[in-house]
Amino acid sequence: MVRNFIFMALVALAVTIYALIECVRTRPSDVRSLPKAGWIAAIVLLPLIGAGLWFWLGRPSSSTYAQPTQANRPATGAPDDDPEFLRNLETQRRNKAREDELRRKEAELEARERKLREEGKPRDEGGNPTEETPRHTP
Repeated sequence: MVRNFIFMALVALAVTIYALIECVRTRPSDVRSLPKAGWIAAIVLLPLIGAGLWFWLGRPSSSTYAQPTQANRPATGAPDDDPEFLRNLETQRRNKAREDELRRKEAELEARERKLREEGKPRDEGGNPTEETPRHTP
């Protein structure tokens, strides 16, 4: 008889703890009948009765436990299956190619300027090489 009583007490404790955890994890907007704090108090103060009432009256309906939609489902799998990742990767690749092209053109321009400086061609006020015009001497 005592063993049955201990077993029933453990089952009641497990059900109460399960109901309390589920109540705490439920969003306040999904709780029915009472506010969330009221359900927590009912479960703690009336252990088996409060848990039973929670499962019967307070627990969200099964439609709120539906599977997540594709939009809010966390990404699983390889990153190359994610179109957003591939788009970002392509954008990064294009930006890197543009930067490399700009660096190459800047280096080419600097090499030309260095060559012109070495040749000693005269420059205008902006530092650009000018065409030498022959001077007429009378």
